[in-house]
Amino acid sequence: MNPTPISIGRFLILPSSSAAHTKPTLNPFVASIFTRKSTFSSSSSSLQNLSDSHSKSVSNPLYHFLPPTQNPNNIVNLISSSLRQESFHLTLLQNDIKGLLPHLGSSEISRVLLRCQSDYSSALTFFNWVKNDLGLRPTTPNYCIMLHILAWSRKFSPAMKLLSELIELVNDVPAEDDIFQNLILCTQDCNWDPVIFDMLMKAYVKTDMIREGYTTFRKTIEVGFVPSVISCNFLMHGLMGLNYIDQCWHVYEEMGRIGVHPNAYTFNILTHALCNDGDVDKVNSFLEKMEEEGFDPDIVTYNTLISSYCRKGRLEDAFYLYKIMYRRNVIPDLVSYTTLMNGLCKQGRMREAHQLFHRMIHRGLNPDAMSYNTLISGYCHEGKMKECKLLLHEMISNGILPDCFTCRTLVEGYGREGKLLSALNLVVELQRFGVSLSGNIHDYLISALCQEGRPFAAKSLLERISGDGYVPDMNIYNELIASFCKCCHVAEALLLKDEMVSSNIKPSVFTYRTLISCLCRINRSKEGACLMEEMAESGLSPDTVICRELVDGYCKEGNIAKAESTLSLFAREFQIFDTESYNILVKVLCEEGNVAKMLELQDRMLKVGLTPNSLTCRYVIHSLWKTTNLDKAKLQAYN
Repeated sequence: MNPTPISIGRFLILPSSSAAHTKPTLNPFVASIFTRKSTFSSSSSSLQNLSDSHSKSVSNPLYHFLPPTQNPNNIVNLISSSLRQESFHLTLLQNDIKGLLPHLGSSEISRVLLRCQSDYSSALTFFNWVKNDLGLRPTTPNYCIMLHILAWSRKFSPAMKLLSELIELVNDVPAEDDIFQNLILCTQDCNWDPVIFDMLMKAYVKTDMIREGYTTFRKTIEVGFVPSVISCNFLMHGLMGLNYIDQCWHVYEEMGRIGVHPNAYTFNILTHALCNDGDVDKVNSFLEKMEEEGFDPDIVTYNTLISSYCRKGRLEDAFYLYKIMYRRNVIPDLVSYTTLMNGLCKQGRMREAHQLFHRMIHRGLNPDAMSYNTLISGYCHEGKMKECKLLLHEMISNGILPDCFTCRTLVEGYGREGKLLSALNLVVELQRFGVSLSGNIHDYLISALCQEGRPFAAKSLLERISGDGYVPDMNIYNELIASFCKCCHVAEALLLKDEMVSSNIKPSVFTYRTLISCLCRINRSKEGACLMEEMAESGLSPDTVICRELVDGYCKEGNIAKAESTLSLFAREFQIFDTESYNILVKVLCEEGNVAKMLELQDRMLKVGLTPNSLTCRYVIHSLWKTTNLDKAKLQAYN
């Protein structure tokens, strides 16, 4: 009695009469896609270093008079027979057939693989020999035959690895090298298992090529292949990660159309998709449909919904679900409680959040670092640092070490309350407990001390933590230098600049600008000019602020000539034409009442490219008016 064919989608699979695999037979509709190319030797691949054109013609009858190991017609037979031997060594064969290797093209590789398809190990050994030892790049059809052999032999791990390798190769070449199409074409000549198309979808998703995975899903449906629910779930999860909600629902609809039954994981993905879509009200009807399909919401479903409700501030709905969970014998876990506590904390309902924390413990759940962090963060935002400290001690006594989030939250909480001393003491206490503090906490403390105008305390902290391996970056050095300069402690600031250089940190324009401004402010403009020269020698160009500070500093020191030469230098050397710096100089001359000298300055400045503006004219007019009135007054007094 003949076995009855089994139809899978539009694929017609003939049942096997033995335990061995039987090659699936395609119905005419699917078989029609093969009409474009009939053999692998004629299929093109943009991957190939190997091509059939590299295989020299073997039609010459004189080849038959050559020894077997020198006859190009014999290369496939020689390799295949060597692979069939129990203890074969392709390296030894490589020496024997060295002269034939130029004739090993894509078609020959495919023929060897097809002869070895009943022995995946030999096929894989040959394939790796071609790639690694011979240094040839197999074509996409070569890869696809090898993939079919591995999938047929149920060797999914090496098949997935090879798929990822092929995807990476094809990704670097033109798009016409279609892996899916080549896999379909290869089924014409070798044993194959439809699972390879599931694997292709997964491989695309794993390599973050979600769009290609989605395209492969649509192609498999078009040719009549029915993917597994696992691969569909895998694809939907990838689509949801990119927020492709519409495509996610399309996959679900196609699953229903072609008869792929969803599972609990499918519904959890779609629940998450609904929540991400922003329409939580649609969830109830979806849950009803889920129950109609015979699936009860599990802990993942409820936690997804609770999280969504909490994000939207709908805590009443979230707590309603929390109560429903117990009625449906779904016990809330740490994620459920922590999510609800976080929702309460965001609304400032700290008392209720803490009560829920204790209820969680009474239910037999041990809080973790995230549970404590949720409460600590909530109390910190309300400025209740005493409660935070108690929770920290409770956390440590329960054997849970604070993480980076805990430490940063507490330190910044003290900082917001203006209690930097308490923050520093906390750091010392945490280190005593063996808690490793991240560099950004030290950055925060140094910056906060600098902003409070306490640069010496910040420098002391830096010296202490440097012994623990802390390395300040340019921003920290700049903040310290700026704080010292603000307090006019320029000597300490200059030492820090030298320390930067010795630590292979190149000072920035901000570093030099801050130091030069401070030196000019305390009547040490000459030293500021020396720093400007050092800055230019290091490859940094001074800016308009530095020009302005130097000109203003020299003017305050009464060194008008140096101020003018500095202004000219910036215009000539650095192409900086700062009218504000020019006006500083004009104003000083106007206040002296030396109109002639001022007009001479104007002529000289025009020659270097500096032009007056309305403020310059105002200074000049005011100076002329003042001089005229003074002359009148003198004349009247004389008369």
